[in-house]
Amino acid sequence: MAADSPKKRDNTAVNTADEGEVPVVMDLIVGGSGFDHSGSNSSNNNGNSSAGKSFSRVNTLPTEKINGGKLEHDLNPPKLERSKTERQQNKNILASEAAQIFDNNISVQQKLKLLNRIATVKDDGTVEFEVPGDVEPHTFGGGPANLYTECGDEEECLDATDLQYIPPLQIVMLIVGTRGDVQPFVAIGKKLQDYGHRVRLATHANFKEFVLTSGLEFFPLGGDPKVLAGYMVKNKGFLPSGPSEIPVQRNQMKEIIYSLLPACKDPDMDSNVPFKADAIIANPPAYGHTHVAEALKIPIHIFFTMPWTPTSEFPHPLSRVKQSAGYRLSYQIVDSMIWLGIRDMINDLRKKKLKLRPVTYLSGSQGSETDIPHGYIWSPHLVPKPKDWGPKVDVVGFCFLDLASNYEPPQALVDWLNAGPKPIYVGFGSLPVQEPQKMTEIIVEALEITKQRGIINKGWGGLGDLAEPKESIYLLDNCPHDWLFPHCAAVVHHGGAGTTAAGLKAACPTSIIPFFGDQPFWGERVHDRGVGPPPISIDEFSLDKLVEAIKFMLDPQVKERAIELAKAMENEDGVTGAVKAFFKQLPRKKADPDSTSETSSSFSISRCFGCA
Repeated sequence: MAADSPKKRDNTAVNTADEGEVPVVMDLIVGGSGFDHSGSNSSNNNGNSSAGKSFSRVNTLPTEKINGGKLEHDLNPPKLERSKTERQQNKNILASEAAQIFDNNISVQQKLKLLNRIATVKDDGTVEFEVPGDVEPHTFGGGPANLYTECGDEEECLDATDLQYIPPLQIVMLIVGTRGDVQPFVAIGKKLQDYGHRVRLATHANFKEFVLTSGLEFFPLGGDPKVLAGYMVKNKGFLPSGPSEIPVQRNQMKEIIYSLLPACKDPDMDSNVPFKADAIIANPPAYGHTHVAEALKIPIHIFFTMPWTPTSEFPHPLSRVKQSAGYRLSYQIVDSMIWLGIRDMINDLRKKKLKLRPVTYLSGSQGSETDIPHGYIWSPHLVPKPKDWGPKVDVVGFCFLDLASNYEPPQALVDWLNAGPKPIYVGFGSLPVQEPQKMTEIIVEALEITKQRGIINKGWGGLGDLAEPKESIYLLDNCPHDWLFPHCAAVVHHGGAGTTAAGLKAACPTSIIPFFGDQPFWGERVHDRGVGPPPISIDEFSLDKLVEAIKFMLDPQVKERAIELAKAMENEDGVTGAVKAFFKQLPRKKADPDSTSETSSSFSISRCFGCA
């Protein structure tokens, strides 16, 4: 991937607010990102929301159709495939056709064929489609008629919540992704404990020690983040590159989905102390989270590091649509593609483990429901809350976990930092790099050309294999970003939400090299804010582009803007904001257990996108 002359792909970014990571994107979505691949250093990411995302392809499409309210097998279902290069020329679609996706009177087969015609899965793992340029946004659920209504002063809504009067709860967090995705939830969980609540963080076994040493209870979820991360990088976070990829991806997803219910109700695996969740906090890459909440009849709150709620202000980070009229529709398209890939596994879970009726194809969404509260973990100074997100949606700020205060840096690192001017940090966290030696050579040469000292984080990608040691280069194994970044002049990384947040908080000009998921989204946001160059896709990574990016970051005006943004973020407390948002959205009285009404997990895509 990290070649000087990579094979060019058709992955042109949206002109305004486009994708990024997560996931998931997925992040998995895996976040981001969803996965946020910030490794052991910082948030997202990154997941993620998040995620990063893992989706199945042709053989995972639904093989059933609706007939008289029953599910029937269809021997020849339409197939949504990654389009061949010669078929990547998009056809303009009529507004009336696209709107049919929201029409519950249209048959399943018609909707499948429509999706196949209007959506193109690009080589970079995103979904591309076009709409007529003169179409009004409200055609696809945006504009004045949408269902999202503001509650007035959002800050007043949050501040009005008196957290001390919430009775003690047992809260489970279902978090899928890399350490960067897990880290902000550790911070949120610790804050919830401060208010007297019992918190179990359920995530991959790799992070057991991290969770336990932070003082939270741990429960293992399925899936290996290293396997998922490698898969997401190879396949750009979306559909598998071929049938041989499907078993690995689907096995990972099945392990995750089937581990969610035990995480909510099984005793602690080490102490055998009983646990029964009163509420769920989850990120979207958990996938089965809303279904488990439905079965247990408990409230759920979704937090993520990338946009997952439909808006007319920017497209879904995993989509490519140039016309603003299609921004809101992009959430529908991506959501439908995710549902195509996991529907069979979800319905298997619902029938066999949750004792719930199966959900029919395109009857619902995987996390954009208007009645499921969402909290977004980013600074409103970087991405303001869209005007069409109402009181069920909060932008809480970045959630930082203080690792710096307990960190003892190696003396060699301290001495090296003190021996010269501030360095430029380069690292890609837990993302595997396909050609680490070649990328290392490019990084070292770019630093030499620009006469900069540099820190190279080896990460999971194996960077830093130098032919001979260099005084101007420090090879780093592991170090908390909140300790390291204030010692850096600028940072170059993959664009996981957490790593991005840490760099901006430290007033570092930032250059993002996105791999997949929500990472391009954050790269565009950083560039739009004037604190970094345009993002450089990993497939287009080269010596010349990295040199130009470093020169951009060294501009004194860019540094001034980075300091200005850091000061604006200084008084934000995303962790407290997330806790307040969670309790603000909790039902004030329990639902009637005898009620037979549909719960929040009885999906309706048309409601999700404001087109009821």
